[in-house]
Amino acid sequence: MGLGLAVLAGCGYRFVRHERALGEVRTLAIRTPQNESYEPGIEFVVAQAMRDEVLRRGALSLLELPRAADVVVSGRVLPVETIRAAVSSVVLALEYEVTLRLELDARRRDGTRIPLEARLLFETERYLASADVEATRKNRSEALRRLARLLAGRVNDALLESLER
Repeated sequence: MGLGLAVLAGCGYRFVRHERALGEVRTLAIRTPQNESYEPGIEFVVAQAMRDEVLRRGALSLLELPRAADVVVSGRVLPVETIRAAVSSVVLALEYEVTLRLELDARRRDGTRIPLEARLLFETERYLASADVEATRKNRSEALRRLARLLAGRVNDALLESLER
């Protein structure tokens, strides 16, 4: 193990610790976004995905109280769109496509806005339809959870990139 690290160090590779690159920013609070969709509970799914992503990466400490955090993320979940993506020859839906769109705002403690590009805050995924309504509902729910995790990763990347500048 020691030899492997020595070889990597000799080749110019090094380990980067985000917390040094983030300046004075050490803590983050994520407010549960407002739900402006007809999707019950999606705001909690999005907030939890964002919190899990921050904890997973470990670059920032997550705080519950926004007024104590160096950066606060807030916003809203826009209406979730679902369309038929593929149909059979007898006009039955085989697949649906669901789009999750967020509108988020990230601000430093002093009120300075941290830009989050709108193109990073929406994504679409397909899921299978079924004759079993409960199976279709489950597939849709899982697709929305995957989308929330994907968007949480993008938001985290954008935040860290902005803070490193």
